[in-house]
Amino acid sequence: MATPAIAANAYAALAQLRDQSAGLSRDAAAPEGGLNFGSVLKDVVSNVTAVGRKSDVQAQAVAMGKANMIDVVTAVAESETAIQTMVAVRDKVIAAYEEILRIPI
Repeated sequence: MATPAIAANAYAALAQLRDQSAGLSRDAAAPEGGLNFGSVLKDVVSNVTAVGRKSDVQAQAVAMGKANMIDVVTAVAESETAIQTMVAVRDKVIAAYEEILRIPI
């Protein structure tokens, strides 16, 4: 079971990722009318953070007897899916970076 300290540490880590991605969006130039990678990354991290907070709010509400257990399970499943998706994208980005490093110059 997640404790408030674990949740706070997870949110701090996501906030740090969001701040780092904000630096990416300032450095990379977006094509006209398009999105750049940094802004997309920032939006995804913000979305994952919001979904995690919603899950925590639902869990706290059910602990106080003010929420339905189905809502909590749904919120936790959404949070888990969002985090798994973010980790999968991170793994693909790292794999692409490693592939670029293997290109002979």
